[in-house]
Amino acid sequence: MAEVKISAEIRTEFGKGAARRARRASKVPAVVYGHGADTVHVTLPGYDLMMALKTSNVLISLDIEGRSELVIPKAVQRDPLKGFVEHIDLLAVKRGEKVTVEVAVQTEGDLAPGANLLEHVLNTVTVETEATHIPESVTVSIAGLDAGDSVLAKDVPLPSGTTLVTDEDAVVLQVLAAQAEEPAAEGAGEGAEA
Repeated sequence: MAEVKISAEIRTEFGKGAARRARRASKVPAVVYGHGADTVHVTLPGYDLMMALKTSNVLISLDIEGRSELVIPKAVQRDPLKGFVEHIDLLAVKRGEKVTVEVAVQTEGDLAPGANLLEHVLNTVTVETEATHIPESVTVSIAGLDAGDSVLAKDVPLPSGTTLVTDEDAVVLQVLAAQAEEPAAEGAGEGAEA
């Protein structure tokens, strides 16, 4: 996974008014914490942050007044109507350190012939992996699965160095038999009108 470099400015003003002024200047208020160090309040360029967040579990290299800090997004608050980022919490990490993150589950292949439906019970699985080697997603083969079959979390193939945190017996995907709708009886509709 590639690192995204973003320069940050130390924030000295706090509160609703200061946050609004920062957002008007196309900046996002943020908090950097972790490793027992003091919490650092910063502002980040809004566009750069938005582009970085397009990659799930992105590793960000923050330049805070000449000091470089590796961080991953922990909590992102977005405007409910417009969708822009209002605030972000960033967790400081070190190279080689293990972190717990959610990784998207993708599928490949075709189900067994027939009218079956694939249900994604879990869209993500929680894994523990090295901070600099976070997978963007995991891929599960559904080739040949038939109605009644399911894929458990322990059956999801993980990259080396990654361990599963989600309960291994949790159902991630299941195949359901398609239900055909019964045609409506013609006489029932006419009798109700009369």
